[in-house]
Amino acid sequence: MMKIPENRFKKALLSGQQQYGYWLGLCNPISAELCGHVGFDWLLIDAEHAPNDLSTIQHQLLAINNTASQAVVRIVEGRTALIKQVLDIGAQTILVPMVETAEQARQLVEAVHYPPKGSRGVGTAIARAARWNQVENYLSDADEQICLLIQIESVTALDNLAEILEVEGVHGVFVGPADLAGSMGFLGKPSHPEVIAKVEAAIQAIANSDKSAGILATDPNLARRYETQGAQFLALGVDTLTLASGAAKILATHRNDADASEKSTEGSGAY
Repeated sequence: MMKIPENRFKKALLSGQQQYGYWLGLCNPISAELCGHVGFDWLLIDAEHAPNDLSTIQHQLLAINNTASQAVVRIVEGRTALIKQVLDIGAQTILVPMVETAEQARQLVEAVHYPPKGSRGVGTAIARAARWNQVENYLSDADEQICLLIQIESVTALDNLAEILEVEGVHGVFVGPADLAGSMGFLGKPSHPEVIAKVEAAIQAIANSDKSAGILATDPNLARRYETQGAQFLALGVDTLTLASGAAKILATHRNDADASEKSTEGSGAY
């Protein structure tokens, strides 16, 4: 019999260690494994906005398991049945978007735990998480390795933040600037000064609680700023953005070099 895998990401959060991550939206195990070998502490498999399903999530979990990084899965919504499925395929850390109340947070805590503490369904014989009943004492040990992160990203959520932070069993609170900006009337402007002020206030409140604060900040200056405010787990980039910007840079560089070479030839008088 084997032992249940240790959730090193959860352990790091609880011990106060900074954790640097990267967002995965390409839905591809090869690129996920590649990013895992780069050295990020955690990699976020996005199933909210990227077209991931249970199969593609599982393939990426397997790929990341071959690296030093830890996987975090953002599900599309906080449905109990979906949480059960994602945990059963082997996710140990999940991020649930659009949480606005303490009651929602309490329901999510219940969903990630087995009875009597929670309501997670039991099906270990066909669950990768239990290695198909080959993990010793999985049912008694699983809860300890589950890390629940919730995402606050609206004015309503910020208004209820104090109550949300009192919910036992939530390990981290992730602030979503993009949707928060829209909720504040600044759609598409997550770097608006008023949005940044709200984000910083939220991060400070989370950091001063028994939860860890998290955020995605692709702007290096904003990332450093949020880290100084208390953000403990930061995603510093997104694979789709990196690929798009890198490819565009290569093309633009080549075109600029070609234009410069052509102008140089024209000016030399050579024909």
